Amino acid sequence: MTETVAIWLAIALPSIAVIAIPVLLVGRRRRERQVPTPGPTPSPSPQAAPQPPTADEVAPDTGLAEPETKVAEPEAAAPVLVETPEPAAGRLVRLRARLARSGSPLGTRLLAVLSRDQLTEDDWDELEETLLLADIGAAPAAELIDALRARVRVLGVREPGAVRELLREQLLALVDPSMDRELATAPVIAEDGTSHPAVVLVVGVNGTGKTTTVGKLARVLVAEGRTVVLGAADTFRAAAADQLATWGARVGVPTVRSDRDGADPASVAFDAVRSGRASGADVVIVDTAGRLQNKAGLMDELGKIKRVIEREATVTEVLLVLDATTGQNGLSQARVFTEVVNVTGIVLTKLDGTAKGGIVVAVQRQLGVPVKLVGLGEGPDDLAPFDPAAFVDGLLGA
Repeated sequence: MTETVAIWLAIALPSIAVIAIPVLLVGRRRRERQVPTPGPTPSPSPQAAPQPPTADEVAPDTGLAEPETKVAEPEAAAPVLVETPEPAAGRLVRLRARLARSGSPLGTRLLAVLSRDQLTEDDWDELEETLLLADIGAAPAAELIDALRARVRVLGVREPGAVRELLREQLLALVDPSMDRELATAPVIAEDGTSHPAVVLVVGVNGTGKTTTVGKLARVLVAEGRTVVLGAADTFRAAAADQLATWGARVGVPTVRSDRDGADPASVAFDAVRSGRASGADVVIVDTAGRLQNKAGLMDELGKIKRVIEREATVTEVLLVLDATTGQNGLSQARVFTEVVNVTGIVLTKLDGTAKGGIVVAVQRQLGVPVKLVGLGEGPDDLAPFDPAAFVDGLLGA
């Protein structure tokens, strides 16, 4: 028995050694690779501050909180695309074409009645009512009807073309092409021989679109080759200055504005004029806050703005912006503005329809102030110098 065990041990031990020795050697080599050889330990320096990990050393998913402030790399400023406005001449032709396609309600009704074989008193009453609905005013409407009745009776016209020509003559006389509608935008030569820019002050009640009108007027002047500076004197509406600056940037026109809301509008207007004078600009357009005509304090402030501007330069134009759709209601507003700041011209917005086109006649008659510009739509180049003949042709759908 003892001999048998000895024989088996003699056979098994060499086999176990052959298998175990290579396994032990492999494990030892692995441990040697994983345990780095210790090097010299640097002595700590008391002045050395701990260094934060670099961006490459911090894994994206570490969950560390972002710092409160970031320093972003400066980016190249995007180039501002300066637009070329559409030439102002001929813009009213688009109104004529638009009205010809849609049919002018005022002109269509007038021509339909005048072309009847026999005009009765009811027909003449219908004509007068149509004119009144178009806000032409009672006195101008009666004047037009009387003149037409006399011409039709004497000439006996019934042919549509002749009737239309008679009506055109009378309407054109009411619109009054003799009024001076030229914008005073040429630089002014002072008595001492120095020059300063023309100053256009834009006023009106709330909601008539003054700021938009100022932006569109800048485009009209740029299209005519004028250099322009805008003054954001509407300091009550936080967005007004931003809106005006955007309009100016589109055509390369600078805007002078305050760096805080509620600043003194007269001061901003003065700074705008001074800036325009220093830069040699042709025109400075000053946008003012909308104000109700029955608010004495606000109207006095408007007078102050004009007086402060005139310490630096002459105000060559005061443009009153009226919404054509308000009709006769806008006339009471207009009278007060005329008294406070001596309005020199009217801008009628929203005149792309002619249902209220007679307001052109009414406002000129009651204020003695010409309509100089009209808004024909919402496009950036939909502000046009007023042309009486083109406007009347638009009314008649020519």
